[in-house]
Amino acid sequence: MSSWNPVTLTRACTATTVPYGQEVTLDAGGLVEVVQRLGASVTVRTEMGALLRIAGIDADAVGLDPVEVSAAAADGPFELGRVIDALQQIYDPEIPVSIVELGLVYRCEEVIGADGYRRIEIDMTMTAPGCGMGDVLRADALRAVRSIPGVDDVEVTLVFDPPWTVNRMSEAARLELGLL
Repeated sequence: MSSWNPVTLTRACTATTVPYGQEVTLDAGGLVEVVQRLGASVTVRTEMGALLRIAGIDADAVGLDPVEVSAAAADGPFELGRVIDALQQIYDPEIPVSIVELGLVYRCEEVIGADGYRRIEIDMTMTAPGCGMGDVLRADALRAVRSIPGVDDVEVTLVFDPPWTVNRMSEAARLELGLL
């Protein structure tokens, strides 16, 4: 096992257990090790070996600068590519790859109403149907896409058909994880 490099929590903060998705509170003064910081979340490991995900806005509790998923600049007309860019900033807390590169986003469509109302519809999945992080990553996707100028509504649906497989990952993600 690798060496333990703890940091002391400077304040209490909320975290989510990985992979169960249960919310817990970490107390100020507690020790955790930062495992990864990607996108707008930080994954930490406790002394007992449990993995927890801390929202990027609470990163200061472990001595890091806070961060939120940011929408692309609002220059020019709306582009669906901005939605993909926002989703690229959301990472699986156990795997250092974005949900887009993991192939968890099955569908991302823009639906324009007669009055110009823009709704983004997203179907996404988890690497395993029982993964407790589904609601957490779904909420991250909602928050990220809602922040994009020109988006009026967002619908993110968790789907499990077809089942996710490693083949859905991008070639770059498979290379990053040593699966090629």
